[in-house]
Amino acid sequence: MVFYKTEEEIELIRQSALILSKAHGEIARLVKEGISTAALDKRAEEFIRDNGGVPSFKNYNGFPYSLCISVNQTVVHGMPSSYILNDGDIISVDCGVYYKNFHSDCAYTHPVGNVSEEVSQLLTVTKESLYKGISKAVVGYRLGDISYEIQQHAEKHGYGVVRELVGHGIGRSLHESPEVPNYGRRGQGLKLQNGLVLAIEPMINLGTRHIVQEDDGWTINTSDNKPSAHFEHTVVIRKDAAEILTTFDYIEQAKK
Repeated sequence: MVFYKTEEEIELIRQSALILSKAHGEIARLVKEGISTAALDKRAEEFIRDNGGVPSFKNYNGFPYSLCISVNQTVVHGMPSSYILNDGDIISVDCGVYYKNFHSDCAYTHPVGNVSEEVSQLLTVTKESLYKGISKAVVGYRLGDISYEIQQHAEKHGYGVVRELVGHGIGRSLHESPEVPNYGRRGQGLKLQNGLVLAIEPMINLGTRHIVQEDDGWTINTSDNKPSAHFEHTVVIRKDAAEILTTFDYIEQAKK
């Protein structure tokens, strides 16, 4: 079942998304060579709880952390650990916040120090593909229009678009209907209506689109061990343009 949100419910998701966006800013300040991914997870949980929220991911289906931290060839669902970030790494930080009975979800892939031009381009294009998809998150379009925009932009640069993992509706539950694939055909799928809240999240690989799951049951890696990037916003379908509830502004400010 697809749940359309009232304006009051959207306002609560907006409040959740603000805490989440600020938490991302806190993490962005810490992402640099020499810090452990576990330290990033600890700071995220502290910040979210200090601001009245609860980390959406912690204990979700048994996941033991507040952040999914995916480094280099890890696509998504990487676990924080004693791993120390190195110059040239990329790190996807995926986080959710539960606040006043509503979830928000957002991801950003950071370069650590000096990354190769090839990898830098992957990050740029993946982020662009997110906004290409969001440009079709408008009343009257269909889900396939969002998916098509993401796929076309990524594939024209020669990248692999992950198919097994998708975006999703979001609200009282972290994952709601409908699924939002990052590949698809224009004019196909659910017709978009005002008040539908979606987490749109391209997962784009430098090489093949194929992935493998590690033995821990969570970590998803590229099958060719080439890097992968991941960007995500929580958005509301609106009449003229999507309303983006999460923001990367706090991240960008932290990087200055």
